[in-house]
Amino acid sequence: MPAAPPLTQPLPDLASWTARLRGAEIPVLAETAEALELLRGNEDEVDANRLGELIGADPLMTLKVLAYAAAHRSERLLTDAETVTAALVLMGISPFFRAFGPQPVVEDQLGPQALDGLQRVLRRSERAARYALSFAVHRLDPDAAVIHSAALLHDFAELLLWVHAPDLALRLEAHMQADRSLSSEQAQRDVLNIELNELEQALMQAWRLPALLRQVTDDHLRAIDPKVLAVRLAVRLAQHTDEGWGHPAVAEDLRDIGELLSLAPAHVQSLLHQYD
Repeated sequence: MPAAPPLTQPLPDLASWTARLRGAEIPVLAETAEALELLRGNEDEVDANRLGELIGADPLMTLKVLAYAAAHRSERLLTDAETVTAALVLMGISPFFRAFGPQPVVEDQLGPQALDGLQRVLRRSERAARYALSFAVHRLDPDAAVIHSAALLHDFAELLLWVHAPDLALRLEAHMQADRSLSSEQAQRDVLNIELNELEQALMQAWRLPALLRQVTDDHLRAIDPKVLAVRLAVRLAQHTDEGWGHPAVAEDLRDIGELLSLAPAHVQSLLHQYD
């Protein structure tokens, strides 16, 4: 089935956005597609940890694998696969390669401006995931791998916007730059008729992704749970330090992270620089 043409006008509501994107093909990074093809030729030597590490570096491929695993989950299983590696263990290596043939490549689909926008979100997501993992490791959280995945996927709706509606993504970016007083949520409602975090939650529900993953990526939940806080603070810091550590909100970020980790802000910054 041919891919749907990119959206150039906003859809009217959350239900229509969810319906449009839930079944849309998700392209992956070129380096991911190339590495998977290299491993495919020698799959008997591939284990779940090695393959999970490769996939886990690409939020787009991570999303595809988790959605596939959730859709094909056996009713006999009592728990969800909350990480890519867990999904691969349940799926098996050979069945994975049968289910996932050569992957479409995002770099082949986007123009230079849209690709730049996508790569900015990817870099920010990768940094947020590293920060969140550092918080979880410091706290000895047994769900560190899930927290890492949640931070990596936190902005996946923005990634899908660049992939499937690059004109709208550029329009949203210009709208925010034109009025710095706007919150990101208000700008999204102005341009897209929805908030991206609401779209994420709707898609995760539609794909039946694990409840814990949905919980820790939900910006509308009251941030009491340390897992939710870890992801939220990591994402916030990655946004504020996107162009360096001089943003005025960084001091507040470091203070809040210090409260989570029971560390002084100076020690928080030292810890973060190890992961930056």
